[in-house]
Amino acid sequence: MRIAAAQIVTGEDPQQNLSLVREWTAQAAQAGADLVVFPEATQRAFGYPLGPVAETAWEWAEEVHLIAQRHGIVVVLGMFTPGEPAEPGGRPRVRNTLLATGPSVYVSYDKLHLYDAFGFQESRTVEPGERRVSFDTRGVRIGLATCYDIRFPQLFQAYANDGAHLSLVPASWQTGPRKVEQWRTLATARALDSTQYVVACGQGLPEAAGVQAPEKAPTGVGHSLIVSPTGEILAEAGEAPELLIADIDMATVDQARQALPVLANARTDLGL
Repeated sequence: MRIAAAQIVTGEDPQQNLSLVREWTAQAAQAGADLVVFPEATQRAFGYPLGPVAETAWEWAEEVHLIAQRHGIVVVLGMFTPGEPAEPGGRPRVRNTLLATGPSVYVSYDKLHLYDAFGFQESRTVEPGERRVSFDTRGVRIGLATCYDIRFPQLFQAYANDGAHLSLVPASWQTGPRKVEQWRTLATARALDSTQYVVACGQGLPEAAGVQAPEKAPTGVGHSLIVSPTGEILAEAGEAPELLIADIDMATVDQARQALPVLANARTDLGL
C-alpha cells in the first residue's frame, strides 16, 4: 500500500483550505498513493473561531468526499464538528474531528486527549471524543489519532491489539523548545511500542509557507514522519509544505511482531 502525507499550512478560509486538499490529493493520486493524510485543523487553522465552521462541517466534508472519490483515493484530514457545552447552559464547544473518506470508507474520529498543556487549554472550546476508531481499506487496518494523542501509548497499543497495521496522526504541533525533537521521538516510540507503521502528518511551519498565523495559536512545526514498525524513519519532511510518499508492507508488521512481541509480552494480569 502506498501512503502519502500532505504537510500543508492552512488558514482561516475553509474554501481556500479545500483548494489545498484538492491540489495535494491530486498530487498524491498521481504519485500512485492509495491514501493521503492531511494535518489536524485542515478545515480551519487554530487561532480562528471554530464554531462557525463546525456548523457547516458536513457540507465541507461532502466536498472532501467528492475529491476522494474523483481520484479513487482515501483522504484523511482534520476538521471541526458541533459539540456540547462543558456544562448546561454554557458556551457551545466543537469536536476536533478526523474524517476518513474515499472508496468504501466514510468514518470519523473525535480527538480523545485534549491539549491542556504548555499554557494552552483546548478543553475550553473542544469536547473530547469517547471512542477509538479504526477502518479497513485494501486489506490494511488503520487506527486514527490526533496530535496530543501521540503522547498516550495505550491508544496505539489498543489499535495494534485490534489488528491495526498502521496508525495515522494528523497534528498541529505547537512550536517551542525541543518540540520537534519530542515530535520525532514520540512518533518513533509509538511505532516501536505498538509494532505498527505510524504516519504523523503535521501542519508546516507558517513562516516557511509565507503564511501569517494568529499569535500563540498552535500552528505547526513541520517535520511530518512516516515510521516503520521497527522505528526506522522512512520519510521526514522539513518545515515547508511537502508531500511524503512511502510504501508500506503488511509482512513487515508481522515480522516485527514476531521479532519484538511487546504486545504478546505485555503483563495484562497486573492491570498494565
